[in-house]
Amino acid sequence: MKGINQLRFENPTPVQKNSIPAGIQGSDILATAQTGSGKTLAFGIPMLQRLSQMKRGAGLVVVPTRELAIQVDEQLQALSRLVRLRSAILIGGASMSLQLNALKKNPRIIIATPGRLMDHITRKSVNLTNTEVLVLDEADRMLDMGFAPDIKKIMKSIPGKHQTMLFSATMPKEIGAIAEKLMENPIRIEISRSGATPAEVSHEMFVINKRDKSRLLAVQLKQCSGPVLVFTKTKWMARKLTAKVNSMGFVAAEIHSNRSQAQRRLALEGFKRGRFQILIATDIAARGIDVSGIELVVNYDMPANSEDYVHRIGRTGRAGKTGHAISFATNDQKGSIGSIERFMKTKLAISALPTLPSEKLLERKADSWNSRNEPSGDEKPSRRKDPKKRFSKRKDFKKRSSRESAVKHVVSKQNGFKRKDSNRQSVSSYDSNGRN
Repeated sequence: MKGINQLRFENPTPVQKNSIPAGIQGSDILATAQTGSGKTLAFGIPMLQRLSQMKRGAGLVVVPTRELAIQVDEQLQALSRLVRLRSAILIGGASMSLQLNALKKNPRIIIATPGRLMDHITRKSVNLTNTEVLVLDEADRMLDMGFAPDIKKIMKSIPGKHQTMLFSATMPKEIGAIAEKLMENPIRIEISRSGATPAEVSHEMFVINKRDKSRLLAVQLKQCSGPVLVFTKTKWMARKLTAKVNSMGFVAAEIHSNRSQAQRRLALEGFKRGRFQILIATDIAARGIDVSGIELVVNYDMPANSEDYVHRIGRTGRAGKTGHAISFATNDQKGSIGSIERFMKTKLAISALPTLPSEKLLERKADSWNSRNEPSGDEKPSRRKDPKKRFSKRKDFKKRSSRESAVKHVVSKQNGFKRKDSNRQSVSSYDSNGRN
């Protein structure tokens, strides 16, 4: 309880209110809840409560992506500050030797992505026989990413008698089938109907030619003063669009599977701290982005399926705050709009296109913006007018920390991409087996 008070949590969310008592009693839980509804505490509190009363039992939390694993680890560490349960995080793209050393210290809690956990199981470097609590977070996303075979293999490494808590934003039939095999008389908790999005989020659609998307994005970005999350279908488009947005005078970072773990962490931390107003991401990399106060989510490319639309939109309108979601659909994607509407059981408004600026006008405005706000003499730079100062909390730019210098390096790389030597292996944030 002291740990909860230190985190300043006063009123539990619906999923926490329903899951925590049942979890503390040791019941299996099958919960449907929207992204950003407080699921980490919903399973974290019962797990820590149970493990703190044991000498040897362990907990295993399996999540789809590295970013989500890091986020869960940070929250559990903050929560377990008083009970002092050692944890280890097993994710692709991170040092295998460091993970092996962490496992030798017999951690009580393991947070892992399926691919890297399977690597350790194959190496026999991880022992799951003492697992008392298993958590599958964002289970639907793990299935979408093709991790179903890995999940089944992981289950075979865990003893038969243990508590299982499964959380998912949507509840497809595959999840139900897994629940029947893994769980014993689970308590079903449905905080949100499968396919529902937060009531605080408003939706807007534009039908537009592909070549005009960047100009429409510029119009939407200039109307926002808060954080904006933009989704693209491919990592190539995320990279290209980040360079384009920065050339317009905005401050943007990218996060996708071709970025190293350090680059992804810097981009995400910079977005959280306000150094970047805009984060451009692919679906896989965006899982685990838990940033409060995101004003706008933009589907620059339409999602591959309706479930992904729900997951994307769940990044805004969190904790009772309002949010807005805009989607750019081409003429041949009108069928996708209908599929999303049927899945969500709601009608999406299609808005008329605003007047779009020309590419040359955008470039001239960006040049004019940057030159006009460049300080001269002893004049103090305006934090409001200069976007790069507007989203930086540091006043003394001469005394930058090493972290800020690294962030600046990331931005400079994003503003001037160069083609890599074809003989050099591109840096990938997936592990050697191509898994997250």
